[in-house]
Amino acid sequence: MAVSRRHFLTMAAMGTGALLLPQGLQLLYQRAAQGQSVQTKGFGSLVKDPQGILDLPPGFQYRVFSKLGDPMSDGYRVPSLHDGMASFPGANGTTILVRNHEVYPGLPSGFRPVQARPDQKYDPLCPGGTTTLVVSKDRQLIQDCSTLAGTYRNCAGGSTPWKTWISCEENVSTPENPGRHGPVQKRHGYNFEVPIAARGLVTPIPLKAMGRFQHEAIAVDPQTNIIYQTEDRGDGLFYRFIPNKPGDLPAGGTLQALKIKSAPKINTRLNFPVGRSFDVEWVDIPEPDPADDTVRFQGFNKGAALFTRGEGICYSKGEFYFTATSGGTKRLGQIWRYRPGATADQGGTLELFVESPDKGVLNYPDNIVMAPFGDLICCEDGEDEINRLVGVTPQGRMYTFALNALNSQEFAGVCFSADGQTMFVNIYHPGMTFAIWGPWTTRT
Repeated sequence: MAVSRRHFLTMAAMGTGALLLPQGLQLLYQRAAQGQSVQTKGFGSLVKDPQGILDLPPGFQYRVFSKLGDPMSDGYRVPSLHDGMASFPGANGTTILVRNHEVYPGLPSGFRPVQARPDQKYDPLCPGGTTTLVVSKDRQLIQDCSTLAGTYRNCAGGSTPWKTWISCEENVSTPENPGRHGPVQKRHGYNFEVPIAARGLVTPIPLKAMGRFQHEAIAVDPQTNIIYQTEDRGDGLFYRFIPNKPGDLPAGGTLQALKIKSAPKINTRLNFPVGRSFDVEWVDIPEPDPADDTVRFQGFNKGAALFTRGEGICYSKGEFYFTATSGGTKRLGQIWRYRPGATADQGGTLELFVESPDKGVLNYPDNIVMAPFGDLICCEDGEDEINRLVGVTPQGRMYTFALNALNSQEFAGVCFSADGQTMFVNIYHPGMTFAIWGPWTTRT
C-alpha cells in the first residue's frame, strides 16, 4: 500500500531514535565525529599542475582524452556530463571503459546528447546513455562509440562478472508525471545492460524487476551473483536483487531492501556508532515496478533502514562499501560496509565504516572504488568550489589524492585497469576522461 510522503517522513523521523547506544558506544561515536586520527599523508602533498587541470602527488602523471564534443569512431561526438564508469580487460593489454552520460531533457544549448536514430533509443525524448572506449596499454584512446541511448540521467551503475555494464537511471519521470525537465514518452527509473563487447548501440531493455526508483549504482557479489543497489534520495534504501537466472537479468528476480534487525525503520544519518556491526535481514519489495515512485515506501513499511543519498558502491574480498553522500551528523558523508551472509537466507552484517568529521577531510563522497593497493578511492561531489579524489585506508584514515584544479565540478567514474597501473576517472563538466599513473607503492 502506498503512503503519502508526509506520512513517510514522519515515520522516518520516529525511526531515527530507534537505535539506543550504550554509553561506551556513544563515546566512540563522539570521538569519530570529532575527527581524531582520521587523516594520513597518503601519497604526499599535491603538486600544482602547470596546466591548471589536475593536481596530483609527486611522481604521478595524467593524460586527458574523450572530451566533450570530440569526434568518435562511430561518427558521432562525445556527449556531455561524464559520470559513472567501469573498466574491463580487453585484448592485447587494452582496457575497455563503459561510461555513463547524465544527460536529461531540457538542457540548454551547448550540452550534447548521446546521439542515435530514434528507433535506437529507449525514449526518443531522452538524451542520456553510455559510450564505450577502448584504451591501449600505453593509455592512448583507440576507439570510442555510443552504446546506449534514449535514457534519462544515467548517473552511475556497475560492472558484472558476465562482462556487462549496468547503467542506472537517476530519474523516475513518466508520461503522466514528467517532472520539471520536460515531457517523456516512457516510464523511467530503470537499469539497462550494456555488453562490453558492443561497438555500437544496443537494444535498450529496461530491467524492470530490479526496481523502478531513483537508481545510483550497483555492485555484484561474484560468489552468489546477487546485485546490490543504492538509491540517491534523502530517504532512500539499500537494495539487493536476486536474479532468477544469473547472467540473464531480463529473466527477472526478487527485489529486497535491507532492514537492521534491532532497529527497524531507522534513519541511519544520525547518531550511528562507527565500527559496530549490526545484524540485518532483507525484506521483499512486493511491487518493484509501480506506477508511482513508491518502491522505497514499500520497503520502509516493512522496516527497511533509511540512508541519506546512497550513491557509489564497490565490492572487495567478500565485502561491499557504499556511500551515503550527505549522511552523518554534519551532513558531509558516510561510508558503510556490508558483509553478506554465506547464503541468501543469511542477512549478513552492516557497519558504519567512516563518517566525515569535516569537509576538509571528506566532503560528499560519491562514486567509490577499491584500489588494487587496498584503499578506497572516493570521488567528491561537494557543494564548495573544491572537489577531490580522497583515499581511505583500511584503518579508516583519509588523505587527498587529487584535486580538480580546472573548475568546481565533481569527479566521477573512478576505476582501475586490470593490471592496477592506471586509474581512470572523469570530470563531470565539461566532460573529460583521465588516465592517471605513477608510483602506486609509495603510500605511507
